[in-house]
Amino acid sequence: MKKNICHSCLKECKDSFCYTCSKLLFAGRKVSHLLEFTLPEFTDLKLREGNRISISGAQLKHSLKLDKNKLRLIQSGGEYILKPVPRGVFMHLDQLPANEHLTMQIAKQVFGISTAPNAYIYFADKKPAYITRRFDISPSGGRFVVEDFAQIAQKTEESDGQDYKYNYSYEEIGALIAKYAAASGIESEKFFRLVIFNYVISNGDAHLKNFSMYRNNEYGDYLLTPAYDLVCTRIHSPYESDMALELFADGYESEGYKAGSKYLTEDFMEFGERLGIKNTTIEIIINEFVQSEAKVRHLVENSFLSSELRKEYLKHYKDKMQRIYLPVK
Repeated sequence: MKKNICHSCLKECKDSFCYTCSKLLFAGRKVSHLLEFTLPEFTDLKLREGNRISISGAQLKHSLKLDKNKLRLIQSGGEYILKPVPRGVFMHLDQLPANEHLTMQIAKQVFGISTAPNAYIYFADKKPAYITRRFDISPSGGRFVVEDFAQIAQKTEESDGQDYKYNYSYEEIGALIAKYAAASGIESEKFFRLVIFNYVISNGDAHLKNFSMYRNNEYGDYLLTPAYDLVCTRIHSPYESDMALELFADGYESEGYKAGSKYLTEDFMEFGERLGIKNTTIEIIINEFVQSEAKVRHLVENSFLSSELRKEYLKHYKDKMQRIYLPVK
């Protein structure tokens, strides 16, 4: 285990969490990064609830509630989601909590993407886990109305088959954002930034259910929720496609894509234009990614990933960055 580091933001810290992250995650309470129950105890609880552990790699999750300064397992009314190491056929699954935690921190700290507050923690038997605070809880304790884009697009397994989460395009998601978000220009830019992030970080599983909107109760309009489930999937599934969904709804292919079957700068310029974003803004956003390698590298080197996977994480990142390189004007 790493010492003297915040288990959320990865900055130097004497306690489990720095002051800022403690406020974001636990309302300022002093909470340990060590849970008081073991992974076998957690697994036994899930089995007694009738949850099947899937050999396909589906991840068990459970709700937690903060009781004074202790995180407790709870059946309902949870404030946090706990995700341990899953079982399955993919590679390096013991590193998945560290991967998700790192990727979420890069999204927030480097690229200014709103994310669900999160941390890297341990069971009492020192097995790692990922924890995230729920973003659908209102300040009054109620629940925001949250719908993922499978629901918004009215895609279900019954209507669209087993791969319903993947039978769509990012351009079509953008059209739904324009339809339902009052401040659609702002939300479209957020979405554009998130799509590029998933591409450069090699998240090949950013499907319909991994994007959501929630209702702003004060104004009655819809906004994108904080980002969640951000992972460099290439570490665990080396032959996975670059993106979970097609970029364009009409099968458009740029000359660069035709030549190498890889999305390049020109593709994201076209995508941004189709979302209604100005060319100057598109270029600014892409250049922010191009200029952020040093910051990304710093977080990767400070992360809980193994030394081997830090190198692999950076390799995939640098490969994608070369594809979207845009000279600074």
